[in-house]
Amino acid sequence: MAFNGTWKVDRNENYDKLTRDLRVNVVKRKLAEHDNLKIVIEQTGDKFHIKESSTFRTKDIDFTLGVNFEYTLADGTEVSGAWEMDGDTMKGKFTRKDNSKVLTTTRSLVGGELVQTYSYEGVDAKRIFKKQ
Repeated sequence: MAFNGTWKVDRNENYDKLTRDLRVNVVKRKLAEHDNLKIVIEQTGDKFHIKESSTFRTKDIDFTLGVNFEYTLADGTEVSGAWEMDGDTMKGKFTRKDNSKVLTTTRSLVGGELVQTYSYEGVDAKRIFKKQ
């Protein structure tokens, strides 16, 4: 339950390159860098409820660890996959429906910050969130 709480994006590392490789158009890419993303995480056992609020949208996501679910990225890209716990790290593996390429992501707590990493086609990026 360490992830529980409200988290607001503080900074990005290599996020523009990642969104470019994900084929997000230039306008949405530039907006995504300053989307003011806020994530509210509520974990109960192996079930999660996450509310994402940003400049683009507000979305509620419910999932259970180890169970596949469908999700739509902010740019409209549809993916399917699941989250797993590996020690204190959440690990997600999501397959794009349009081209079957895989986006992997992790969530971990580092020095009181929520660090979300992404890996897609050899490009790695991070978004770092501060607890509100």
